Amino acid sequence: MNEQVLATEWLTIPDLVEQLGLGVSRVRRLIEDRHLAAKRIDGVLKVPAVFLRDGEPLGELHGTLVVLADNGFGDEEAVDWLLTEEDSLGAAPIEALRAGRKAEVRRVAQALA
Repeated sequence: MNEQVLATEWLTIPDLVEQLGLGVSRVRRLIEDRHLAAKRIDGVLKVPAVFLRDGEPLGELHGTLVVLADNGFGDEEAVDWLLTEEDSLGAAPIEALRAGRKAEVRRVAQALA
């Protein structure tokens, strides 16, 4: 299986506070409420920069993260899935979401259950 993982810049909570213009607790709430997803890298919670657009969490991300959570994905697994090339999409799911293919991405996510 050729798993191509999307190279991405990773943002820490302080980076997100700065980029989103929000407090730390609000940024953490965005992650808890699945508007963003984070992963621990070297013990530090980080969010892929591709999960943001125009200084906001990508709107299409929330529903997709909910679908993944409903299918048993933990936050880190969801981040990994979104950044890994998905054969049926011909791209990493986050790239497909950013390209406006929300329904297609969620259909694939739902089929993972």
